[in-house]
Amino acid sequence: MLPGSKWENFIRMKTLLQHCRIYDGTGAEAFEGDILFENDMILAVGQNLSAEDATIVNLAGKSVSSGFFDAHSHNDWFAAKKDPKPYFEPFVRQGITSFIAGNCGLSMAGFQADSPYIDKVGAGLFHMDDLTGIYPDTDSLFSAIDGNTPLNIASLVGHCTARASGTGYASRPLSEEEQRHMLSLLEENLQQGACGVSLGLMYEPGLYANSEELRKVAELCARYDRPLAVHPRANSAVSMAYPELIGRPHLLRALDELEEITRGLNVKLQYSHAIFVGTNSFPCKDELVANIERMRSNGVDAMFDIYAELLGVSVITAIMPVWYQALSPAEKRKFFNKLKFRILANASILLLGFGFDDIQIAYIGPGYESYEGKTVHQIAKEAGMNDLDAYLMLCEQSHFAGRVNMGPYSTPQIVSDLSRHDNVLYMTDAWVEQNGVQNPAIYDCFPKFLHLSLTGKGDTMPRAIRKMTGAVADRFSIPKRGYVKPGYFADLTVFDEDALKNGVPDQSRAFGIERVYVNGRLVLEGERLDEAAFANAGRAMRA
Repeated sequence: MLPGSKWENFIRMKTLLQHCRIYDGTGAEAFEGDILFENDMILAVGQNLSAEDATIVNLAGKSVSSGFFDAHSHNDWFAAKKDPKPYFEPFVRQGITSFIAGNCGLSMAGFQADSPYIDKVGAGLFHMDDLTGIYPDTDSLFSAIDGNTPLNIASLVGHCTARASGTGYASRPLSEEEQRHMLSLLEENLQQGACGVSLGLMYEPGLYANSEELRKVAELCARYDRPLAVHPRANSAVSMAYPELIGRPHLLRALDELEEITRGLNVKLQYSHAIFVGTNSFPCKDELVANIERMRSNGVDAMFDIYAELLGVSVITAIMPVWYQALSPAEKRKFFNKLKFRILANASILLLGFGFDDIQIAYIGPGYESYEGKTVHQIAKEAGMNDLDAYLMLCEQSHFAGRVNMGPYSTPQIVSDLSRHDNVLYMTDAWVEQNGVQNPAIYDCFPKFLHLSLTGKGDTMPRAIRKMTGAVADRFSIPKRGYVKPGYFADLTVFDEDALKNGVPDQSRAFGIERVYVNGRLVLEGERLDEAAFANAGRAMRA
């Protein structure tokens, strides 16, 4: 640490953690030992360590790993808030110290500074409000948040963000010049330390991109050896992404598209949130895994990520067909277009095994709080409407930007099976909302993974810990993070395996986490959060 640096006064003494069970992040078996760190760096890991000037913490009976690493996050949107602490507190309570943010094509940074379409960045899910500033690129964002935010942030640069800043929600192929401009924005941010590029092919304007455009993005990632993280066009057997309602399941067609755009490229493909929306989508699990493995055998470094939840958050328009989303408000109200949409929607629901009683309203907007926590079906019944009319009403009331919790996305058995795969990473895909119903993954997602391991329903503990620590850092080229090794940053999570094994997740609070150190700073001890230390413990992490 350099004298006079802004980190100099963060920590003023050494800390020695003694007699702990250490998972080092490599996937090796845990071992008994001690960890010595000073300021923000680990000095030594071994047995019978000593340091005369160290604060000694006896952790007999407890386990320690590198701080958990959330492989799929959107917390870049919250790191630059004027008061980011409330947005990060639930995550640190479940042992998370670092995030791969900027997913689903929707990064906060990566747009043209003077764009007339800045309001389109975020696709209606995320908004640039209550920030310390507007940060168009990775450099400016990372400079702003480094040492000024609670937890560590690495970020992908989003294809939707770059595309929207050039052409808004234009529902057409880009011209050659527009394409060059978009690619130059992506490349500029990769050069500044973005850890990859993300695609959101279910969100505007990413859903309008053709295979030629996406292939060029994949080629860019291959050239920089950075992952291409993809929210596919469909996560269900039937969707509104494709007009045909029979034949090959849409989830698998969307995966076919990824095979097509990456074929022959030595690219790291990260398939985002392997979920199966609707009960009729569950049988696709085995073929999805087989497709991932086939891509790997053909030279594509394909992996995927999962959360330990059976539902997820999305925009209210997630079940709308692409052609309908592209219409103007006036065109949407025309009889023929509404009729066509009704026919397709009703058929899709039957084929999905998923209905309007599975869509819970999380947030519509001011004045509509009475809808929060209710399903579309419940709202329709109360209003004396059919489900589809109620859904369209809610879309319009939210200006087609409402937020929903949807399920079923998975089953306990699917989560258990996928958690054991060699090429899976763990994540939350969650963020704290200012209003409405929260996603339960903000509270207990990572303790659930460890609970599964300890009860024999998940991967082994060493492998599970690796999938939430070292494997994530390796995948996204984040240096000196993810491992309990000398010379690495002192991000450390202390947990009680008995409490994790015997605890019952209640989807409202974490369990089993004893202590959390972020860059050497003790920010959480039991239930007590040190708000002063937590406020600025986090760093920006460049690839």
